[in-house]
Amino acid sequence: MKGLAMFLTGLITGILLSVIIIVLVLPKQMFVVNESKYGFEETVAKIEQSVKDNDWSMPHLYDLQATMKKHGFDVKPVKVFSLCKPDHAYKILSSDEERVVSALMPCRVAVYERNGKTYVSMLNSGLFSKLMGNKVKTVMGAASEENKQILAPVIK
Repeated sequence: MKGLAMFLTGLITGILLSVIIIVLVLPKQMFVVNESKYGFEETVAKIEQSVKDNDWSMPHLYDLQATMKKHGFDVKPVKVFSLCKPDHAYKILSSDEERVVSALMPCRVAVYERNGKTYVSMLNSGLFSKLMGNKVKTVMGAASEENKQILAPVIK
């Protein structure tokens, strides 16, 4: 009986610690946020050039400030890059099992201002990839590292 009580106490403690970690720590790890060395417009221009220099493409650049203005809302500048490396995308999109991950494609990078400074953020796909199967883990891990290379010229 005493052994069972100790087991249940340990189990409950483990579950509570896991929930605390998931609720408090994981959300802060889901995004990679870095301060830029440059102002907003220069950060955007340097990322656009770095995308080309690293043989990635940019299917779309969203200007969320302009979009919100069309709907009557005034927000600070925010631009979101959709970044794509067709070699990586093909490995995911060509497989029925992995295609579900397409909801995360293409990679997104945001540039925004806060407290007079410019920041760059992206989903921590390297962390997320560790939860996936081998092919997705490999592709998303590689894409995450390449995205870091694309952003390196602007990161403080």
